[in-house]
Amino acid sequence: MTLFGTDGVRGKAGKKVSAANAMRLAMATGIYFKQFAKTNKILVGKDTRRSGYMIENAIVSGLTAVGFDVIQIGPMPTPAVAFLTENMRCDAGIMISASHNPYFDNGIKFFDAEGNKLNHDEEEKIERIYADDEIIEVSQATDKAIGKSKRIDDVIGRYIVHIKNSFPKTLVLAGKRVVIDCANGAGYIVGPTVLQELGADVVVIGDKPDGFNINEACGAMHPENLAKVVLDKRADVGIALDGDADRLVMVDEKGEVIDGDKLMGVLAVYLKNQDKLKGEGMVATVMSNQGLDEYLSSQNLTLHRSAVGDKNVVKMMQTNGMNFGGEQSGHVVFYDYAKTGDGISSALQALAYLVSTGKSASEAFNPYESYPQLLVNLLVEDKRPFESIEGLSTLKEKVEAQGMRHLFRYSGTENKVRLLLEGKDEKKLEEMMEECVRFFKGVLV
Repeated sequence: MTLFGTDGVRGKAGKKVSAANAMRLAMATGIYFKQFAKTNKILVGKDTRRSGYMIENAIVSGLTAVGFDVIQIGPMPTPAVAFLTENMRCDAGIMISASHNPYFDNGIKFFDAEGNKLNHDEEEKIERIYADDEIIEVSQATDKAIGKSKRIDDVIGRYIVHIKNSFPKTLVLAGKRVVIDCANGAGYIVGPTVLQELGADVVVIGDKPDGFNINEACGAMHPENLAKVVLDKRADVGIALDGDADRLVMVDEKGEVIDGDKLMGVLAVYLKNQDKLKGEGMVATVMSNQGLDEYLSSQNLTLHRSAVGDKNVVKMMQTNGMNFGGEQSGHVVFYDYAKTGDGISSALQALAYLVSTGKSASEAFNPYESYPQLLVNLLVEDKRPFESIEGLSTLKEKVEAQGMRHLFRYSGTENKVRLLLEGKDEKKLEEMMEECVRFFKGVLV
């Protein structure tokens, strides 16, 4: 079984992410981290899925079986687990979440002692241990070496203080009406609490998790619901999180979704104007619009492009000595405050920018015109290597000959192929996308 995708392990709860697999994976993870252990503690958090109970207990069993002590913190955002792993001096952190996926999926994300997501080499080493029956057998603890676990319910305060400190002390949100959609997920307590403590008039939706309604017609995957409430309540801005609160989607006062690239662009310039931007630019992925590149260039900033995935963004940021980057889909990384995408922390930075400008959200977050861009997702049965697909190189050449940018890739978490086209002529773009869809349906669907 291939375990790791682009962001940890993810799949249907009870199948790929079963109790048995989760326990064995936890054992393999514990065995790997034993060589670096200083405190012999591993932190475990989760989102609000019903299956989280099953997987959490399995992970605790696996970790204690190889001699680790476990700290369970319950439902908390993914970035909170990253922060608290380092803050509480744990040897590693584990987050149980399938992020924006439906309730019937679940996943397991891993962090090292410094709160960084594991790289590919580390994941491969854990996967090799997972597959080795002998190592699993001989590494199990006995007698007094067996680990213990305890649940701590008050760590949420540490995280709230941490992200509130990222908001400028010279600013308040008094006078701003903010709607926040918590996706019935892990941010349903933290998000509204922080906004209220900073003085905003807060309208909260998606804050009634029942174990099954996470991401269901709400949150960052369905901003149309947020838009409706923003208009109904005459709010200044809307904020949507996903199930584990590491993603941010915003809506302006007109009920329009704020483009993710434009949001990152203005925030990069905002940091620059405060002399807080490191590396004279930012990192985005190959998915980002060419308009962002041109806007940053006009501000004497450079756009670096990474592979898709916020951990790839962070890796490039680290390599280039940069402190800001993200994905147009909503994973925004302010590295001075969080080492992974953090929807709530990023929202605070966006709100600070909005307050400081004195402008409406529709004006403040619309600094340039984007190139027309089309994205289509197709369900596939088999993720055949692209290099083995006859005719694909010819299709790419045809796209490029029309002055368009293309990106064809498989989803790292779902059985889908993602087709992206970008160009100046929207009609030609639509025609070419129809041809690309026909091609991929013919060879993969």
